[in-house]
Amino acid sequence: MEPTVANGLGFAHFLTQTDGVGRGVLAMLLLLSVASWYLIVTRAIANTIAQRRADAFLASFWAAPSLQAAGTVLADPALANPFADLARHALRAAAENAAQGPRNLAAAGGFGEFLTRILRNGIEQESAASEHGLTVLASAGSAAPYVGLFGTVWGIYHALVQIGLSGQGTLDKVAGPVGEALIMTALGLAVAIPAVLAYNAFNRRNRLWLARLDAFAHDVYVLLTVGKPVEER
Repeated sequence: MEPTVANGLGFAHFLTQTDGVGRGVLAMLLLLSVASWYLIVTRAIANTIAQRRADAFLASFWAAPSLQAAGTVLADPALANPFADLARHALRAAAENAAQGPRNLAAAGGFGEFLTRILRNGIEQESAASEHGLTVLASAGSAAPYVGLFGTVWGIYHALVQIGLSGQGTLDKVAGPVGEALIMTALGLAVAIPAVLAYNAFNRRNRLWLARLDAFAHDVYVLLTVGKPVEER
């Protein structure tokens, strides 16, 4: 009679046979997966909302007939976004300079330098804020395959030890446990691939977002120092 493959092999059977190290690896992969997907979903929603608010704010801001009228746009909480914050800081700096002049160390270098520092500081703050969560995604994308591979190696070692103790080294006895151990590598890749794709997508979005913010800062600088906005881009 031909030997038959043992019944009941699969992920559930692997969980019942693995030891504490294997369960620890699974727990780590689960934690990385949950953290990655939480960041992917929340950041995607936040980025979409920020993009819509920025588009609405820029359209209203440049349509304002004067700087005083633009103040009402800045006061609208529904349009709160980094572009509005940058414009608010710049207009406040211009108002303080007009009212008091260079009476403090920050404004001692002239209004142009003072405004440049204000705008650059706002861009740097947004750059730091836009990095939120990327470290976790990068860590998950780079570490998860190796964590899964470690789980596979450990599972194969554990399975071979058990097979050696049982004295049954036929192919049908070896293939099942080894195949089950490969599940760990698959889980590692399942965690890493979405994290890597999301990390690259968010990085690209941040580059475009900050470039657009930098261009807006330049326009605001020209508006407040020269007295008129630059031509439409």
